Amino acid sequence: MPLSDETRAKLKRVSTATLATALYKRGFRSQFIQDVRPLHPLAESMVGEAFTLRYMPAREDLNRLEAFRDRGHPQRKAVEECPPGAVLVMDSRKDARAASAGGILVTRLQQRGVAGVVTDGGFRDSAEIATLDMPAFHHRPSAPTNLTLHQAIEINVPIGCGDAPVFPGDVVVGDNDGVIIIPAHLADEIAAEATEMTAFEDFVTEQVRAGQSILGLYPPTEESNLARFAEWRKENNR
Repeated sequence: MPLSDETRAKLKRVSTATLATALYKRGFRSQFIQDVRPLHPLAESMVGEAFTLRYMPAREDLNRLEAFRDRGHPQRKAVEECPPGAVLVMDSRKDARAASAGGILVTRLQQRGVAGVVTDGGFRDSAEIATLDMPAFHHRPSAPTNLTLHQAIEINVPIGCGDAPVFPGDVVVGDNDGVIIIPAHLADEIAAEATEMTAFEDFVTEQVRAGQSILGLYPPTEESNLARFAEWRKENNR
């Protein structure tokens, strides 16, 4: 089932930390992509369905500059076929010694309406990409072309990105902490639960800033705190 507008909107307002807890409650421990960060601060979470690109170690006789002349080159196809509203997720084998993509390709993704781009490798032209109006996550800047070390091999297949399993159509959420992957069939219920959790966490934060102890409040083991939370929700329309 495609990601609904309602679920997309909910996921834009919750944190990857909250989503990680909701997933952990269901037994998922490895959905957070390790060692990636946004190139610029995000005002709201990146959300979209995963469209994937897989790299393998380059074989020198197959990975010359002329490879980019091929219109069927998987990297070029991924940039032109990733659907608007989706997130392009690249498996670069956690290797940032060569770039996964650069400023021109990421600009093309933005112009096509793609919701974001993620690699567990690096981007070249990272300062340029950081100015774009589209979330982009990578491990670190990397100037060499991907052809030097990475060979683009397949699009829209299951991949591993930063040790997280990513299947095409899974829901990708990224914020200023990083990127997490929600299995597609759980997106609606995870979004609903995370929205409830966020309301409670906002209440807790307000109480702690006012000087209250976390004991009995977080988690809410005292009934009086649950009653106060219910009143807070009414007052704040949450």
